[in-house]
Amino acid sequence: MRSTHTRRKFIQQSGILLSSALLPWPGFSMAGGRKYKMGLQLFTIRDAMERDPVGSLKRVKSLGYQDLETYGYDGEKGAYYGLKTAEFKQVLEELELTTSSGHYGFAPYFHTPLAQLEQFVDQCIEGALAAGQRYITWPWLDPESRSIASFKKLCEKLNWIGERVTQAGLGFAYHNHDYEFFDQGGDTGYDIILRETDPRLVKLQLDLYWVMHSSKKSPKELVALQPGRFVMWHIKDMDKVTRDYTELGNGSIDYTSILPDPELAGLEYYFIEQGGNFAENSMKSIAESAAYFQKNLQKHL
Repeated sequence: MRSTHTRRKFIQQSGILLSSALLPWPGFSMAGGRKYKMGLQLFTIRDAMERDPVGSLKRVKSLGYQDLETYGYDGEKGAYYGLKTAEFKQVLEELELTTSSGHYGFAPYFHTPLAQLEQFVDQCIEGALAAGQRYITWPWLDPESRSIASFKKLCEKLNWIGERVTQAGLGFAYHNHDYEFFDQGGDTGYDIILRETDPRLVKLQLDLYWVMHSSKKSPKELVALQPGRFVMWHIKDMDKVTRDYTELGNGSIDYTSILPDPELAGLEYYFIEQGGNFAENSMKSIAESAAYFQKNLQKHL
């Protein structure tokens, strides 16, 4: 494991290189228009990734996915899916895949001393830089950390992490579920995040499924509150009966009518996802969702 001094030096040097080498952002074309890669959140196929990460990535590529969002980075080992970061990056390069964002496990550090959180953040920065990612994303809050007081505490941490990540040349974002939209005495966690986090340091990854599931505001209404901040989207469908996840095109969400304006939102990347409730299995589901998206939705982005 790298020493703290070595890790920080790597982060500083890599951040400078990343900032200078990768502009403009991949969401923009040099002609002034936009072109988005079809993205997949790999958590969708977590069972397949556990069994055979390389074979699974080859299948993902064959279905037309171009960009990936990771999950489950092992900071102590410096590894994604059991592969050292350099090896994982090499696999992606050989398959002509990219990874623009990662969901990193911040939740266990919510109540730990700052020094432990700092160490983990630096590990995440190192992993993200080495993998070629643009964003580090906070994806989850444990049930005991969802009160109004906890959301206020969360905002302090998000601002602090965002500043540290930004200094390393990366972006930092927060991903929503349903609990951010629960009314708690006239206030919600999402309202607090919008009010008390710095838009320069903390971007938002808008999970459109959960907005349609639990928010009183539509995706377009949320984007209108703070244009330019919603740099990433998660796209998944909702079962017409159970309201659980389902394959794109099988559910109740009419994406042709609810998608916000990408320019207004500040969209840079989107990721198709299905957390579970597969019709048959995860790999078949991502194939069905890819086919539906390419035929019906890709033209809107």
